[in-house]
Amino acid sequence: MQTACAIDGLDPATYVRHGLHDPARNWPETNCYVDLLIEVLARRGHDPRAALAFTVAQDYEGDQFTFFKIPAADLALLYGVEILELAIFDQLEDHARVQLTRGRLPLIEVDSYYLPDTRGITYRHSHSKTTIGVNVLDSVDRRLDYFHNGGYFRLEGEDFEALLRPVRDNGLPLFPYVEFIKFGPASSAHKQIEMSRTLLAQHLRRRPARNPFTAWGDVIGADIGRLIGRPPEWFHTYAFSTLRQAGANFELLATYLAWLQEHGDPALERARLAAEAIAGGTKIMQFQFARASARGKVPDVADTIRQLATHYDIALDSLMNSFAVRGAAA
Repeated sequence: MQTACAIDGLDPATYVRHGLHDPARNWPETNCYVDLLIEVLARRGHDPRAALAFTVAQDYEGDQFTFFKIPAADLALLYGVEILELAIFDQLEDHARVQLTRGRLPLIEVDSYYLPDTRGITYRHSHSKTTIGVNVLDSVDRRLDYFHNGGYFRLEGEDFEALLRPVRDNGLPLFPYVEFIKFGPASSAHKQIEMSRTLLAQHLRRRPARNPFTAWGDVIGADIGRLIGRPPEWFHTYAFSTLRQAGANFELLATYLAWLQEHGDPALERARLAAEAIAGGTKIMQFQFARASARGKVPDVADTIRQLATHYDIALDSLMNSFAVRGAAA
């Protein structure tokens, strides 16, 4: 079999992104891993909003905000989805085909230099690792249809060869890190709602001991100093690891709380608005930092950091009051 596919009926030319990737959002993309899973879950007929309870546990890790992922246990509980590591000991192309023919979706860490959807950013310009979800593999026409970030795309020809058939002078290649998504029976929509509430209570128990925006504020002066002295490329990497991870995380939290409100949790408006304020505030900070990087001028972000910290306390304290008892009983 030369062509293999996990999810039928998808066409990159007509693909419509999930609403969580609407360009009107403050952060229409989060990180490659979460964005990919949002699209895959949606294409399997699931509501990915049920899996967003984990966003309450994000922390500042000393030099960056948590690179957040949907926990594997949550995916298994809600959707019957397992993410397992795929051992690569032969040709990557062959391993991917085996999983696709079994209805599983390989997740491959690749170099975005060969991903056409990054045209104007890294495609044929610079090297950066990222994860794609391979959905269609056509070995004859050398075609790959894949999920990446918030969309669904196609690559062909030389890009196919570079990613799946790398040429080595001698010995075995350095195999990439590969996982695969194994789809199982999902819980009913009604059970997913109750399970998600329970997961929220459990994740609230992992709330950081200290306000992460206050912790960031303690070192942000040094970050700004480095920002002024580095090339623009450094700013983009820094912003992704800090502003985007924090802002996107809390925008997902706001969306999750709105979903809970739709399903009978009315007392979440204060927390939802505070989470939205964090998403908007970090977006404004990104513009401030971009100008600082371009002009070499130090921005004053002390008030913004204090506001973000206040919104964080409002959101998390409100949720603790509503869900902590449930978590303690779980």
